[in-house]
Amino acid sequence: MKRRTFGLLAVSGLALGVSGCSSSKFRTYRGPEVTSVVVEKTARRMHLLHNDEVLKSYDIYLGFAPEGHKQFEGDGKTPEGIYYIDRRNPNSAFHLSLGISYPNAADIAFARAQGKSPGGDIFIHGQPNGAAKAKRGDWTWGCIAVRNREMGDIYAMVRNGTPIAIRP
Repeated sequence: MKRRTFGLLAVSGLALGVSGCSSSKFRTYRGPEVTSVVVEKTARRMHLLHNDEVLKSYDIYLGFAPEGHKQFEGDGKTPEGIYYIDRRNPNSAFHLSLGISYPNAADIAFARAQGKSPGGDIFIHGQPNGAAKAKRGDWTWGCIAVRNREMGDIYAMVRNGTPIAIRP
């Protein structure tokens, strides 16, 4: 099976070298460096890339009002544009989480011009801690959510400073 790579190289069956006990929160990764993350909001897919190769792809859940670019605190939208992974939270309320650098200077200026806050604390994260079962559908406040097992792999693979392109 070939994976879509935005007109670039297609990869199938790539062994990634993510290891760790299935119940362990923290995993190790010995594969190719993740050089970028691409999120396709409409398709509800996130791709981890090494240069032009898609290493892994995941189904995602977005903010509760996902269409359009996040502009204000509480709007339920997931940002669109180029950002960076800027922090890690191993003690997140959502299993594990990777921070996204929203808001940038343009986001802040736009919101302030409207007399509002742009919001913040946008993450890629797992499911809520202590939840009896995984949430489905778009349920976050603007974050990108995945299943906990997938978040363990993403947390191991993606480093701070990695660019993330969030597309409509």
